[in-house]
Amino acid sequence: MDAGFCSRLQEQCFAIIGMGLIGGSYAKALRRLGVKNITGVDVNKNVLQQALADGVIDRAYENAGAYLAEADVIICCIYPKAVTEFLRQAAPFIKKGAVITDVSGRKGSLPYEAQQLVPEGAEFISGHPMAGRQGNGYDMSQAEIFNGANYIVVPTPANSKAAVNWLKNFALCLGCGHVEEITPESHDKIIAYTSNLPHAAAAALINSDRFSGQSCWFIGGGFRDVTRIADINANLWSDLFLENRENVLSELENFRTQIETLQKLINENNREGLQEFLQKAACHRKEIVL
Repeated sequence: MDAGFCSRLQEQCFAIIGMGLIGGSYAKALRRLGVKNITGVDVNKNVLQQALADGVIDRAYENAGAYLAEADVIICCIYPKAVTEFLRQAAPFIKKGAVITDVSGRKGSLPYEAQQLVPEGAEFISGHPMAGRQGNGYDMSQAEIFNGANYIVVPTPANSKAAVNWLKNFALCLGCGHVEEITPESHDKIIAYTSNLPHAAAAALINSDRFSGQSCWFIGGGFRDVTRIADINANLWSDLFLENRENVLSELENFRTQIETLQKLINENNREGLQEFLQKAACHRKEIVL
């Protein structure tokens, strides 16, 4: 990372679109970095007032407007479908040289469409911080959410090397531990396994509760760990599942096959096979969870 990159961020103007869990965390992380000019944009007036009171943003707006002409960096922390709509409204105000990025958990055609919407001289470079936590909304946001996290940079052939490098350096300044570069198509396939499937499995496990009223007294660390992400933003995740439908269904089918294998081993009282199944899982986790 360029040694002076983080300090130069302090002199830039940032606009954060959507002041929820991720947007609020960006604002707090940028304030921690010493960024002097942060604008928050959200349709929720109460959220904006809270962010202003907390001192993590300097100005607040509910819609796109002329103020965006001052922004060197625009971070879209809103639902994937809302990104292109916002950029259509914001395009007349975005200045030459501005960098625009997003945090969407599903890419699809978004990076390509967004590039077509930003004015000439500005650049949209897609990204995805793997920095979520349970719950949602501004109240759950925290600067530390990026510490040690993975950050995925998702360029297309239209992106400049300068923009790609900028986003990589930016992620490291936020505190991320590793930055990975990948195509939008590959991103969506892998995310279906590492993000979509765990959230689906956690929700299904919680909804499998047949001991309502008693379950809470029999819960230990394992159950808490596995179901933590079942405390989910239902609106957002419904969109993510449906927009990445084919990849999610493929991973759910593979997961069903694994469950059926486990069920068969238990049903057949196959201790040796069961031990092999579990040992394989333990070894593979060590390989992929760094």
